[in-house]
Amino acid sequence: MIDPPKQAFLTELFEAAVLAADAKAALRVHMPARPKGRLVVVGAGKGAAQLAAAFEDLWDGPVEGVVVTRYGYGCATRSIRVMEAAHPVPDEAGLAATAALFETVAGLGPDDLVVALICGGGSALLPCPPEGLALEDEQALNEALLASGAPIGVMNAIRKHASGIKGGRLAAAAHPARVLSLVVSDVPGDDPAQVASGPTVPDRVSLSDARAMIAARGIAVPEAVLAKLADAPHPEDAVFTGHEVRVIASARLSLEAAAARAEAAGIPAVILSDAIEGEADVIGQMHAAIAREVVAHGRPFKAPVVILSGGETTVTLRHKDGRGGRNTAFLLGFAQAIEGVSGITALAADTDGIDGSEDNAGAFADGSTAAAMRAAGVDPADAQRRNDAWGAFEAAGGLFVTGPTGTNVNDFRAVLIEG
Repeated sequence: MIDPPKQAFLTELFEAAVLAADAKAALRVHMPARPKGRLVVVGAGKGAAQLAAAFEDLWDGPVEGVVVTRYGYGCATRSIRVMEAAHPVPDEAGLAATAALFETVAGLGPDDLVVALICGGGSALLPCPPEGLALEDEQALNEALLASGAPIGVMNAIRKHASGIKGGRLAAAAHPARVLSLVVSDVPGDDPAQVASGPTVPDRVSLSDARAMIAARGIAVPEAVLAKLADAPHPEDAVFTGHEVRVIASARLSLEAAAARAEAAGIPAVILSDAIEGEADVIGQMHAAIAREVVAHGRPFKAPVVILSGGETTVTLRHKDGRGGRNTAFLLGFAQAIEGVSGITALAADTDGIDGSEDNAGAFADGSTAAAMRAAGVDPADAQRRNDAWGAFEAAGGLFVTGPTGTNVNDFRAVLIEG
């Protein structure tokens, strides 16, 4: 059982991180000037509905448009239509939403402005298979990418070359209207072209680059999809002239907010990085090694201290019936590596409120968690092998449940080490 005051403290840090990515606060300083013509809003991602609602509240003129979000993530809006679709594997509703976005930007002129509200999760929400492929092909590609353990940048680079909307194609369809992309980043490094695979932001990753990524990692891309891979638009294409891209919220800003909250409570905080990638359980073991070093030798940091990190780890699926996501997988590796060590308590959670396949945001762990799993009849090492981190933490009573938060700036990890 996690100590309640420590659990409450770590929860406060998570809430501070989420609040720093609040839709209205993030948008307020980035609202555009009123165009001569129409203002049209498009968007995609797990927080797209909340961004749309906030935009309506902040805008003082007429606005229209469409955004798509994950099932259960919608909210009330006045004039911007909210559509819902499946995540992480695309469905027919996503096809309809993609079509609606293209219809929304069709026929615009040079005096019109398209504001694109883009956040994490949009890759799956916007299926658009190239001519000759079907939704089933895009679903198979998505499943292969999710199972591969590849970093998000690699997955999105490949998706862009097998899509009719990603890689800037939605912005190209809006030409000659100007496009302002307001991006909530959930990717390491905050490259806006990677968020939701960049439906309005092209990048320089070529088709040959994408093919090399597939070959280097042995990703099982279906043959039918391989045959249809095609070059994505280039950033210097004339259709993108006058377009603007701004990152309005990110993991870096959220981690800084959490650090400020910890220090206000009298606990020094350090941020390892906002861009950590790698296999989730291995990254968990690395964090655990740092925490043990602090406890045993007072280095590289002196206790008490909170160690914060963000980014997007990956999970290589070895068992088709696995439950959970990368944050619980991270923490399962962490829990085993700190077993029996007192004075360490950790929270790992997805800032969108959902970690992978279940309804929890993440989980808590301390030095007694692995033993609690065994006492409940679950071998943590076996659970790791079976990709069932959720089952292990559910048995130990360590799940962290928040519900959808309305934003998404990737993973949040906080390790509290006592003096």
